[in-house]
Amino acid sequence: MAPGSLSSSRLHAVQAALADLQPLLGSRVTTNAVEREHHSHGESYHLPALPDIVCFPQSTGEVSEIMKISARHQIPVVPFGAGTSVEGHVNALRGGVTIDLREMNKILRVNAEDCDATVEAGVTRMQLIKSLSNTGLTFFVDPGADATIGGMASTRASGTTSVRYGTMGENVLGLTVVLADGRVIQTGSRARKSSAGYDLTHLFVGAEGTLGILTEVTLRLHPLPEAVSVAVCSFETVRGAVETVIQGIQLGAGFARVEFLDDKQVEAINKYSKIDLPVLPTLFFEFHGINSRDVKEQAELVESLAAEHGGQGFRWRTKLEDMEELWSARHNAYFASRALRPGSEVLSTDACVPISRLAECITETKNDLANFSFPATIVGHVGDGNFHVLCVIDPKNPSELEEVAQFSERIVARALRMSGTCTGEHGIGSGKMKFLAAEHGEALEVMRTIKKALDPENRMNPGKVVDID
Repeated sequence: MAPGSLSSSRLHAVQAALADLQPLLGSRVTTNAVEREHHSHGESYHLPALPDIVCFPQSTGEVSEIMKISARHQIPVVPFGAGTSVEGHVNALRGGVTIDLREMNKILRVNAEDCDATVEAGVTRMQLIKSLSNTGLTFFVDPGADATIGGMASTRASGTTSVRYGTMGENVLGLTVVLADGRVIQTGSRARKSSAGYDLTHLFVGAEGTLGILTEVTLRLHPLPEAVSVAVCSFETVRGAVETVIQGIQLGAGFARVEFLDDKQVEAINKYSKIDLPVLPTLFFEFHGINSRDVKEQAELVESLAAEHGGQGFRWRTKLEDMEELWSARHNAYFASRALRPGSEVLSTDACVPISRLAECITETKNDLANFSFPATIVGHVGDGNFHVLCVIDPKNPSELEEVAQFSERIVARALRMSGTCTGEHGIGSGKMKFLAAEHGEALEVMRTIKKALDPENRMNPGKVVDID
């Protein structure tokens, strides 16, 4: 909404807030139309929603002052990182101030002895990994985008390596958080365990900016593996691929990554990434170990399981550049699917079920896709039961939008019926709020109570996760 079209009361509040922000931030606060448009959306299909003001703080203290100004003038605040979210998390549904944290991008501390690091929220995943290049350590959570660490913590992100190294939920040790009234708190500690009070760290991890703004994050790091092995295996059926992984996990195979691609997704990445894989249900494997013998034993165990379930033999990637080519193709699955239909948009669904139900869930979903009027592919982190359907739609076609909306509801209902969740990693944002009641029941009212306690005026990223109006 342009400033000239605001209601008089809202216009007055925005102008008063801007007058208070300018002495604090100078040129790092703007109402420029281009900046507002850039901060009105992420990577999702959801309609953009413009903020009235965009701020670029450089410290926790500045974020605190911005929050106090927001409170004084009763205007909403939306935190913004790299803008890679897919459920409308960063859209300023009620205008207000967007706080872009990318100028808070310092690596504050790396402690190799304790395998941890503290970074500002605007540090990106790749920036952190590069800063660790001489330490023998790395940070493994990989959502497939060069997202900011603050954004990844806020959405409890995960990715291809979560089957071994965990999600952001397991890898965040502590936080600095600015609350709705401007107070600054520290949660957690650098100790590897604690019984001291409520676990506030993991209350804010996954809260999507609705309870406070993360400005610093202390992370668990992991040693780089001494040996790495990568393989691809095609299967006759989806069930054969998934059963291989289930049995591998039960037998203790040390999957570092195990990714599933259906035949349609394989066809798409073959064209887009210029690789040549059989157009069949396929698994990408990566094994980590302390030496080559350890990795070989893990891989041989899984290869024998694959053969029992219709696997067509492992195709090994032994050179570093070949491994990178394979994982690059996997990370480009979104763009490969989008390229199937030039001018399209991709709605990426996200559901997660117990791995014992995954084959059933994916098979039912593929049957559901058989009658679609648009292309769709399936890809997923099969080791933890999480998969995505990439629906390649014409955003200007109302019938396709309705068709994909109904499908999204069916896939969530299917996951919940199988004791799963409506989202394994994308988060709720505004896109999946309507599913929380079915998943959480009375617990949703507890979430509302927490939201009201920490943000009684509903200024923190309003219209996301829970509705308290």
